[in-house]
Amino acid sequence: MRRDCWSIIGAVVILSALECRAVAQDFYQGKRISMSTHVAPGDGYDTYLRLLARHFNRHISGNPTIVVVNQPGAGGLMSINYAAKRAPQDGTWLALVSQGLYLHETLEKPGLEASLRDFKWIGNLNSSANVTATWRLSGVKTIQDAMKKEVTVGSTGAGAITSIVPAVMNSILGTKFKIIYGYQGGAAQNIAMERGELDGRSVNTWDGYKALQPHAIANGDLHILVQISMHKEPDLPHVPRLIDLVQGNSDEEAIARFLTLGMSISRSIAAPPGTPSDRVDALRDAFDKTMTDSLFMADAQNLGAEVSPASGKHVQQVVEEIVGAPLAFRLKFAEAARE
Repeated sequence: MRRDCWSIIGAVVILSALECRAVAQDFYQGKRISMSTHVAPGDGYDTYLRLLARHFNRHISGNPTIVVVNQPGAGGLMSINYAAKRAPQDGTWLALVSQGLYLHETLEKPGLEASLRDFKWIGNLNSSANVTATWRLSGVKTIQDAMKKEVTVGSTGAGAITSIVPAVMNSILGTKFKIIYGYQGGAAQNIAMERGELDGRSVNTWDGYKALQPHAIANGDLHILVQISMHKEPDLPHVPRLIDLVQGNSDEEAIARFLTLGMSISRSIAAPPGTPSDRVDALRDAFDKTMTDSLFMADAQNLGAEVSPASGKHVQQVVEEIVGAPLAFRLKFAEAARE
């Protein structure tokens, strides 16, 4: 009798899951999914989002149309707040989130209209190391050089990852990064570097440089000072990790590791907080399938865009860990990140 009861319960659960999936499949027939990002066209985030957009719909039953929306401004706050409060909450709006916003919420900075915990995370496209780089004209070739002379770096705005990272490094390493605000995104900062307007960029993914500025790497125009990553990039064996530079100081190690964790999910896609669970499941399933799609992988290879994905459930757990850090530690981190 007991075995029969469990069999019946199991069958009901399976049927319910199949019914939910069928509802999601029916929903996307003839629909359009908008995928937004917080940068201007041509930026690394934009490149990855358009790569995903070209292949994602093949794995969503109903084959909805996919469009990319650029919403630059306020270090990513404009895009995420639109997704939280003004975008459709029915599974037809997704956002590629600025990695700086995880730490923005942890630091309790103003402007975020909903907790990142409330979003429904679909997956992460890439976990490439973030790096700090300078241009050849700057005269700064190593992180030790940046401890001796002022180095100008660009930022989209106060509270963006491009301002948090140099502030933290100034605090725990004694570097002399000077933050220049007002740049619309990474592409604008790259141009500013080449013009000599900026000495470098405090944050960009290594794969982003390889995809969009391979000539600069080949010509020796870029000097990579530090990697902000749990694992070293194979082609940057001699560039130190941030966490390597603070070994022996427990407080500074904790800050460096927390910053690194917050930047480990650098290309994550989220659905708005109100998105129904059956559509979240359908989107997560489609994302996972896209990541192993041969056409998608070939397209990524042609772009020079490295793909090292993580599931939506994993991203959700990392966001919880970052945003839910103990208050005492958040206060220490806030002091280190003070600009």
